[in-house]
Amino acid sequence: MDDSAKYLIHAQITADGVVERSDVVGAVFGQTEGLLGDELDLRDLQQSSKIGRIDVSIDSQNGQSFGEITISSGLDKVETSILAASLEAINRVGPCEARVEVSDIEDMRSAQRREVVERAKELLATSFDDSVMDSTEILSEVREANRVERISEYKGYPAGPRVHDSDAIVVVEGRADVLTLLKYGIKNGVAVEGTSVPDAVADLTAERTVTAFLDGDRGGELILKELAQVADVDYVAFAPEGESVEDLSRHELMAALREKVPFESVDLDGDDDQEEVADADSGGDPAPTAPTNGEDAGGASAVAATDGSTEPAPETVSGDVTATTESPAEPVSPETPGEADDETESTEVSDVPADDASEQSAEESADEPTTLRDHVASVIGERSNHARLLDSEYRVISEVPAADVFDAISGEEGSPVALVLDGELSQRVLDVAAQRGIAQVVAESEGEYVKRPASVRVVTADRMLSA
Repeated sequence: MDDSAKYLIHAQITADGVVERSDVVGAVFGQTEGLLGDELDLRDLQQSSKIGRIDVSIDSQNGQSFGEITISSGLDKVETSILAASLEAINRVGPCEARVEVSDIEDMRSAQRREVVERAKELLATSFDDSVMDSTEILSEVREANRVERISEYKGYPAGPRVHDSDAIVVVEGRADVLTLLKYGIKNGVAVEGTSVPDAVADLTAERTVTAFLDGDRGGELILKELAQVADVDYVAFAPEGESVEDLSRHELMAALREKVPFESVDLDGDDDQEEVADADSGGDPAPTAPTNGEDAGGASAVAATDGSTEPAPETVSGDVTATTESPAEPVSPETPGEADDETESTEVSDVPADDASEQSAEESADEPTTLRDHVASVIGERSNHARLLDSEYRVISEVPAADVFDAISGEEGSPVALVLDGELSQRVLDVAAQRGIAQVVAESEGEYVKRPASVRVVTADRMLSA
């Protein structure tokens, strides 16, 4: 059958006798010859490929023959109909009488159209993505692709793409931490891949400004001690206690990095050394101190005295503040203004030997606020609605109502290093604190900041008192 055929003629033939296929084909050509003129002569049409070959299927039973004639046509509808009708003019096949009846003219293109429609339905259902991105999603995806870059390597260690040319780097623990930094747009991270700092990273720290950003667990503490021995670290930041850098949300990660502290202010020896010094000072009965936390939410440790002097070493940069270390040869005497004297309970001395003046003095001073944590508990914990300015030894310079704190800082002639405020810390107060050189501010709550001075460490009271 010709694949270019438009129509297919189906005709049924019955003969009164036994006939063969060749007899039927001969009858079709012979009895239609000259019937329709030269233009529709079957032989000429077949030679010009306007009709296809004549297919005949024939079967004989009980002295009669039955079969079907099929002819494919490339003619138009009218010409095909005329040609089909001419087949019914056949009345004899060989020596036998015969009858031909056209049963159907099939439109080949209709069948092809049905196949095309079915296939189009399949393609429509399976070949198109139903999700259509709106303009917002398009912008978001393009910006994300521009912001999040692929992780690279620095001398075999996982690193962000800017480690090679950036003036500052962030040292983290592992590959997952570098990927987290990249996710939030920080491209200058490099991983040490374990607690042993590789030489390549150690050499790199000598040339760059380095921030160690470590997990808030024992592993982060060990890496920091290793870095202290083999690398040149400028700043330290920790994830919140018990959490890893790779698990932080964008807000938590940025907050932790903003609260980084100078490396020199970090106490790598931990609580044990502080407790031993306190025991030596008080003869086994140390004054109350706030616990040192090497892995606090801000990632900072207590300040340790490194110059060998007997002066107290105040904590000015950490969220969790330790007590000042005092020399046994020079016990601290209480020096607080009248307001503090009114709030301080008197010390019972009836059981103290009269000849032990130094121990009595130490016990009396224990009732005075000697640490930043003590002042926070006194001012904010007691809901005093006041503010205190403290010097480097956490002695009270002045205490004013919270509403007057801006004027108090502006007009203070001394050199305050810390501020305790029972109220919300505003941008205005934070700016004047930075101008006056105040390094530590503890407030009941924080306001909205347009800018945040890097020289001022801000901690909320709930974090300090709950530590």
